[in-house]
Amino acid sequence: MKAFLTAEWRNLINITYRFSPNLLTPYLPKGVDLDVIEGNAFVSLVAFQFLNTKVKGLTIPFHVNFPEINLRFYVKYKGERAVVFINEFVPKFCIALVANRIYNEPYEAYPMQTHVQKDEEDIKVYHRIEKKGKTSEIWLAAKNKPFIPAINSVEHYFKEHDLGLGKDKKGRTLSYEVKHPVWEAYPVENHYLNFDFGHFYGEQWAFLKDETPHNVMLAEGSKIEVSPAGII
Repeated sequence: MKAFLTAEWRNLINITYRFSPNLLTPYLPKGVDLDVIEGNAFVSLVAFQFLNTKVKGLTIPFHVNFPEINLRFYVKYKGERAVVFINEFVPKFCIALVANRIYNEPYEAYPMQTHVQKDEEDIKVYHRIEKKGKTSEIWLAAKNKPFIPAINSVEHYFKEHDLGLGKDKKGRTLSYEVKHPVWEAYPVENHYLNFDFGHFYGEQWAFLKDETPHNVMLAEGSKIEVSPAGII
């Protein structure tokens, strides 16, 4: 199947938390189970760069390079691991509009800034987002020594998912595939998170601001292909 969207996803920060599965039940698509490990469900704040973006092979002016910040959780569908998005933020209104109409994904557009500083020794990534006068920030520093995490590692578990799931406007389960090679990761040295989860994602998520992350990761990323969404 020909890809609907192609791009590069680069410098992906993944900050993951574990907690009781009960909070995620309202977000589950039909026929989908939570991916639970030792009684814990997992949710990740992910920030990255969209680069060289094309829709059906076409470049949309001023919508080629931009950041995204999303909150996602982990599920299984017929034994296959997948992700579901709670909300996704981009700075481009047209991108949010297309994603909402084609994939019924919960995209919203807000002012955002991203800076990546990379040299032979280090990588530093910074994201800033503003919503209704309130600002949140994500900053991470890592060594520029990329490696492929082991298949049984925490890093591999949270970064390697080819299947995305959601709901259409009638409540039916949607599926789409994201193709990419296995991503390298960087050794994280430090991170700073000043993120108001309650303001951006709803008060039910406010508690994450005071939680200690289960895992913090920076993945290199790659070229990606996203298939059209289909009902399953």
